[in-house]
Amino acid sequence: MEKVEPAKIILAIFAMTYIGIAIGRIPGLKLNRVGIALLGAIGMMIFGGVTTADAVSFVNWPTICLLFGFFVISAQLHLSGFYDKVAEALANQLGHPARFLLILMLVTGGLSAVLNHDIVCFVFAPVTGVALLRKQINPVPFLIALAISSNIGAGATLIGNPQNMMIGQVAHLGFGHYMLWSCVPVVFAMTAAYAIIWLMSRKHLQVPLSIENGVAQQTYPFNQLHTIKGIIILVVVIGLFFTSLPKEVIVLAAAGIHLASTKFRTDDLLGPVDWPILVLFMGLFIVTGAFQSTGYGEDAIHWLAQQGFDLNAPVNLTLATAALSNVIGNSAAVMLLLKVVNLTAPATPYILALANSFGGSLIIIGSVSNIIVVQQAREMGIKISFWDFARLGIPVTLAALFGLLVWVVLMR
Repeated sequence: MEKVEPAKIILAIFAMTYIGIAIGRIPGLKLNRVGIALLGAIGMMIFGGVTTADAVSFVNWPTICLLFGFFVISAQLHLSGFYDKVAEALANQLGHPARFLLILMLVTGGLSAVLNHDIVCFVFAPVTGVALLRKQINPVPFLIALAISSNIGAGATLIGNPQNMMIGQVAHLGFGHYMLWSCVPVVFAMTAAYAIIWLMSRKHLQVPLSIENGVAQQTYPFNQLHTIKGIIILVVVIGLFFTSLPKEVIVLAAAGIHLASTKFRTDDLLGPVDWPILVLFMGLFIVTGAFQSTGYGEDAIHWLAQQGFDLNAPVNLTLATAALSNVIGNSAAVMLLLKVVNLTAPATPYILALANSFGGSLIIIGSVSNIIVVQQAREMGIKISFWDFARLGIPVTLAALFGLLVWVVLMR
């Protein structure tokens, strides 16, 4: 019996892992995408000949440390009541729906650029939904706008979402330079999103009869001292990002200060940490690292180029990133593309970061933020259907991606 080459085994495990991630589950098992990625990594070590040393070397540890640190920073502000205070202030602007929508999107996008945008959506969604229902205003378009502005705002910096953190680390992007490059397409995308959502929703602001007022999620009392402490530390962290100091060390130092708290228990600060996303990243790092070692990725890119589809071309890369982000998820898509595209091309890492952020607004499953908002709404008796989201998400995403491509052309 002919022995199967290790490279072919690795290719098979890689394919099965990504197919499983695309489907989201394995029939008969209760695995989710995190479990599938972890099984793929384990399979690489058992059957693919990947040693423990290889597996450890494949993981981009600065990205993992950066993610962990920001989870702790966001948790401290959450426990301090900062998010709840901002959400309450937003709710006071409901007298004018158009103005409220604008403020909601700007605040959500701004916070998502520098903090965990999933937590922003988790806290803002119930407060926004309840406040709108009490004013007899249909909350559906506003909650969708919350998710969309979170996705767009997260693309403004290299710390807005886990994918951008990873891109920044792998492609060695400068924090300030990325912000300067991304500000124009982000502002254009946010402007287009506001205009599209308001124009398509302003005649549908009456509360549907099927919606019943629900109960908001748990809130935390506002602690001014610890909120000021959290904001000062966040500002210092972002300021230090403009220096040559390692970003992961800066963030870990900030997390360490928060962990040495006189107010919050360690368990409380570590509770909001998204441990599954850290496991997902480590699993995918191992799976894609093993795949890259086979050389099949470069072969696939060359084959596509021969067929007339150059993945490194800005238009193709933008569309592929947005499409894959909705099929297999933002993290898995970026992880795969980082291994096969030419990161030395000037615009490539910027396109990856912005296209995956903008693409997350296409449909409900495009990003975790979307799913969080929809689930939070459901708990309040507010139904956001697939079509409700796609009706606004598709035109917003197309406009945002168009603006990105125009900016790429102008910058060249």
